[in-house]
Amino acid sequence: MADTEEENKTFAAAVERSKKIEEDIVKNPKKYRVLTGDRPTGRLHIGHYFGSLQNRVRLSKMGVPTMVLIADYQVLTDHDAYNEISQNTKQLVIDYLAAGIEPGEDVIIYPHSYVPECNQLMLPFLTLVSLAELERNPTVKEEIQSGLANGKMKTVNAGMLTYPVHQACDILFCKGSVVPAGKDQLPHIELTRTIARRFNEKYCKDTEPVFPEPSVLLSKTPSILGLDGSQKMSKSRGNAIMLCATEDETAKLIKKAKTDGERRITFDPVNRPEVANLLMLISLCTKEEPQAIAERIGEGGGGMLKNTLTEALNEALRPLRQKRAELEKNMDYINSVLEDGARRAREIASVTLDQVRKAMNMKI
Repeated sequence: MADTEEENKTFAAAVERSKKIEEDIVKNPKKYRVLTGDRPTGRLHIGHYFGSLQNRVRLSKMGVPTMVLIADYQVLTDHDAYNEISQNTKQLVIDYLAAGIEPGEDVIIYPHSYVPECNQLMLPFLTLVSLAELERNPTVKEEIQSGLANGKMKTVNAGMLTYPVHQACDILFCKGSVVPAGKDQLPHIELTRTIARRFNEKYCKDTEPVFPEPSVLLSKTPSILGLDGSQKMSKSRGNAIMLCATEDETAKLIKKAKTDGERRITFDPVNRPEVANLLMLISLCTKEEPQAIAERIGEGGGGMLKNTLTEALNEALRPLRQKRAELEKNMDYINSVLEDGARRAREIASVTLDQVRKAMNMKI
């Protein structure tokens, strides 16, 4: 009970900080630095697009300095597909650029395995957290249980347990102050805040703090379920539509989407989650309220619902897919984005590492 109450208080505080940031970031975009990104475990799907990619594009176009991390090291914590990391990394960059993220003065895309200065923060950060704190992280516990249950993980390696500390390195090396994320990522960000606070309290008693305490910018997009209507959209569950899918492939996948036995279409997320999810996807494409879409389809049934979604999704993704096809023909450019991003990230990390050494009396 106490844990639940504490989690509720933590979430309420995060919501309040998120609201204040959302209001202020429009007026003062340069005051913040966003850290965001993905693990290169595969290509991105429409859940990523509506859930996070569009928001990253929005923030970067507002002029908010943005670090887009490709967390390639973190793939090793619970995946064996290391032979695909390089290819997946480049495909992520293609998805980012096609969605509208533009590398430039304020936007850096980079893989963290190419930023050794960032990873050097791992050792001092590990000394600031206890084993008990790592073991009770609810997000890690859930990922471990899921990985063992579905056979994706055969054992729990130490990297899995220290995953949140590595995330803290990713956020703090660049003095990231804002992390766009959902509620499920809040425990990781809270640990990052704890590490930043403890470092500053321990090593910066008589000087300016080295690290900011980052805040979550909570996503306003509702949770997007897969085409099965019961689980979060995921490539591994086979319920996703990838951004790189063709229009015909998209149509075939939507045709197999689960609905229910009622002919009249209504928006009822509690009692009709499969139908409600498809209506929500249409709404995300067209910006029309899902209730209005349901009323328009009415007695058209599941067939009309799926056709409406197919047309709306293919229309919304057409520019992205066209740009994606062009980018796939120019891998030299993709490589240059990564190389330039890694170089610039290292420059930022070197400055931070120098400050850390100085604070810990290790500078020679």
